[in-house]
This record gives sequence, C-alpha cells and structure tokens, in this order.
Amino acid sequence: MRIVVSSGDIAASRFAISPLGETLAALRLFAGVHTAGPLLPWVHRHRDRYEALRRAQPGIAALRALDRPRHGYHADFVQPPPDGVGLTFADQLAVVRRTPLDRARDEIGRNLDGLPPPTGAAGRFLAADDVVDRFADTIQAAWRALIAPDWPRLRAILERDVIYRAGRLATYGWSSALADLDARLQWEPEPGAITVDGFNPERHRLGGRGLLLVPTVFGALSLHLDPPWPYAIGYRARGVAGLFGPPTADRAADGLDRLVGPTRAAVLRALAVPATTSQLVAQFGLALGTIGGQLAVLRDAGLVRRVRTGREVRYERTALGDALSVDP
Repeated sequence: MRIVVSSGDIAASRFAISPLGETLAALRLFAGVHTAGPLLPWVHRHRDRYEALRRAQPGIAALRALDRPRHGYHADFVQPPPDGVGLTFADQLAVVRRTPLDRARDEIGRNLDGLPPPTGAAGRFLAADDVVDRFADTIQAAWRALIAPDWPRLRAILERDVIYRAGRLATYGWSSALADLDARLQWEPEPGAITVDGFNPERHRLGGRGLLLVPTVFGALSLHLDPPWPYAIGYRARGVAGLFGPPTADRAADGLDRLVGPTRAAVLRALAVPATTSQLVAQFGLALGTIGGQLAVLRDAGLVRRVRTGREVRYERTALGDALSVDP
C-alpha cells in the first residue's frame, strides 16, 4: 500500500489517543488475534475477568465474528478513529451510539463479506434491530472490567509516545517520525510517500488533510482509510515492555534486574520514551519519593539524564542506559 504525502500534510497531521480502541485491542489480545509478547503478564492477570465478561456478554462473540484472518475491512462504527489526545471513553462511546442502523448494517455486511456467516448467539446479535446499542453496551462492559482500572498507566505511556513522535515529526519530518514505528512502514522521500507492506496494494493521497497517528498499547499496526473518517495509522507505542510496573512473580528476572534491581530495571526500560516523574508515578503506581529515588540512582550511574522542555523536566536514557536495556 502507498500513501502519498504532500508538503502541507505535516502541518495537518496530528496524534490522538483512543481509550475505546484500547478496549477492543485488549479483547483481540485475549482472543489470540494479536500476539501478547511483553503483555503476557497482563493477560494472565486479567484472564478470569475476560472469561467472566465473555460468558456474560454475547457481544464478545459478535466482535470476534467480525475479525478477519488477514488485513481487510473492519466495521468502522464499533471503533471510530479518535480526533484528539484528550478524548475520553465516554466521548467515543457516544459516537458509537449515534451510528444510524442502516450504516451499521452496511458496515457489518461489508465486514462479513467472504467470511463464514455467523451462527448462534453471534448471528442473532448481529441481526438485532438494536445492534448498535448492544455493541456499545458490550464495549462499555469490557472497558469497565479490563481497561478502566489500568487507564492512568495506559494513558501515561500513550501520552509520552505522542510527545516523542510529534516532536520528531515537527522537527525532522516523516522519515524520523516513522522510524521504528513498525518494520512494515517505510518512507520514500521521492515523490514523498509512506509504503506499508502486507496490506492491499492500494494507492491513497492525503491531499493536504494530513494523517492521524494513534499509538496503542494492546493493538498492532492498523490502517483506517475509509471515508468519512480521517486517514489514520495505529501503531504499537514505545515503552510497552515496562508498562505495568516492576516485575512480578510471573516474570523471570533477567541480567538487568540482577544488576540494578527489579524496580530500577523496570524504570530504565520504561524510559524507552522520555517521561516526567509524575508520568512514571502514574505508570508504576509507586510513591513520588520512590520513583524520585530510583531516578536519582540511575542518574548517578550515568544511565539516565534530565532534559528540560519548557516548564517540564523529563528523564531519558543515555547511550549506556540504552545499551543495558536491550533485550537479550
């Protein structure tokens, strides 16, 4: 796939955070659609909640019926692209509930084209006249059970990624902003295009509308290129490996844990994306003094440094910190 970018698209491009998108991505994680990777401890920790949700909500099976084994169209109304960083889950859920039934049926039909027709509870769910509200109720139940308790930590890592990449886009352009976003994304400076391997061989032109970039913790690379929604790319945020705090019993200690201690190692891993002390407090759920003490030790050891941006002081890894944090 090729997305042609003009000089005016940098100014029009923006970043957004999707709490509703994280909810649906987490459900796909439990269903095995996405690989858990570093999120496997979180999946183990919430498995019982998910199973209870699946038994209580027939909409979970209906959502799974919409999943495609390969990249293809997914019904947009259940996961509308966000339009800003400060969007709340309630804001996005209201957009879902406002979907006209005719449009929902059209998107469901397009989504299911080429897939086995859903049967049983999932089939009845998708055929219901109140399918839009049923989906909204299911997504709301999933948010409350799985995402809301961890949302301060999730939001902290997503906001940090937005700040990091928005700065790179504004200062250095597309090539820098897309660097390490995903191995399947490449920037072609002439004539100016983003190429995406593994998707349908289509050609799209932003035409000055810019691109919406949406980091995700639980999701994977995704493209939204269907009107009336803005053109958007979802991608895995940086720093996910250190998202849920210091190692627990379900995570084996590695060399870095033994060298600097598990909590300092987790903080160092989390600083794959620069962060303020308060963001790290939100991420780890530890006291301000505890985080401050860990950062002081890491700084004295030459593994992190302080960088002032406006009124904020952020911590980032040094080259030595980067080298020690590389996965074995």
